[in-house]
Amino acid sequence: MGFELFVAGRYLRSKRKGLFAWVTTVIGVAGVAIGVAALVATLSVMNGFQSDIERKVIGAQAHLTIYGPFGEGALRKTEQALAQDPEVVASAPFALGQAIILYKGRSAGIVLKGLDPSREFQVNDLARSLKQGSWEPVKQAGAKTPGIVLGAELAANLGAWIDSEVVLLSPQGAATALGVLPTMKKFKVAGLLRTGYYEYDSSSAYCNLGDAAAFFGLKSAATHLGVRIKDMYRADDLALQWKDRLGVDALSFGAMNKPLFGALRLEKFMMLFLLTLIILVATFTIASNLILMTTEKLRDIGLLKAMGAAPAQIRNVFLWEGLMIGGSGVGLGIPLGLAICEFIRRYQPYKLPAQIYYISEVPVQVRSTDLATIALAGLLLTLLATLYPAWKAAKIEPVEAIHYG
Repeated sequence: MGFELFVAGRYLRSKRKGLFAWVTTVIGVAGVAIGVAALVATLSVMNGFQSDIERKVIGAQAHLTIYGPFGEGALRKTEQALAQDPEVVASAPFALGQAIILYKGRSAGIVLKGLDPSREFQVNDLARSLKQGSWEPVKQAGAKTPGIVLGAELAANLGAWIDSEVVLLSPQGAATALGVLPTMKKFKVAGLLRTGYYEYDSSSAYCNLGDAAAFFGLKSAATHLGVRIKDMYRADDLALQWKDRLGVDALSFGAMNKPLFGALRLEKFMMLFLLTLIILVATFTIASNLILMTTEKLRDIGLLKAMGAAPAQIRNVFLWEGLMIGGSGVGLGIPLGLAICEFIRRYQPYKLPAQIYYISEVPVQVRSTDLATIALAGLLLTLLATLYPAWKAAKIEPVEAIHYG
């Protein structure tokens, strides 16, 4: 143990003058610990929100979506080019359009997705999201009453159930002598789907690709092509590469949900900034503690300098003193934050309204990188707070210190 660290430890353990000095030390440690714990818990919850929403978005969408319209030859050519890309795992064509769904006097605007189940389930997790019913009727194209799978929230709002017959109305109708008449088609509810993402579950319906193309009057069956890749976080880079190499317009899942993910990132940054202020306030307490200690130990500092201690060594003593206080706060705060995370994960003290937050339980995801960053930030702020007291102690003249101490 070095000289500076040894003296700092002795000063920290020594009996201080009055209760105020001891209280300020405790407040400094507690303030850093509370700030660190709050940061750990808050960032872990924010990470959980972001990961959970990402998982649910990916469960209902592909990593990348290529926009058509596709003719039969153009679709096949694009699929062949993608098949040669080592980053691509699978692709699936689909048709997308807006419609109005009617059931027993109730109506709702929906997004109707026509898909080929055998291929669609290779690019997302819709197969595992089905809670009731079956996808089998959707696989059969051209039936008199085609099958349709509804989002669970949409079905609940309509009062529809398995085997209920609903009517879909397309705003893009056919031109007749009486004017443009909307296209109407009867479907039978084959299943109820719950992705956990409220926006999808309350406004999405799924049918066979051929039935959707006939309903919307599409010249080509597919309007989009969903693509699953090995690393979903490379989606933005691949979208740019494919635009240059294949001449297609592609959007990543992040770009398609940009407002949502942008809001999450902004919220996380603001939480990080505001909660860091708690640690900053605690470091002011540490600084005042060290300034008080400099006054108390004035005679000791003079004796140390008279015995040959260099100003840099005196400065390092107080730097170590502050780091020991701040380090104690960080050391207590991280386990406290992890305990709070475990409490939230296990007992779920607050149920979230799914209509607002898309999920009903508070998700928690602790990341080691966040723990390291928080610990480093806490120690850095503590170090900055100790610079002035340490510099002040190093400038003390030994003769004056001994005389007036």
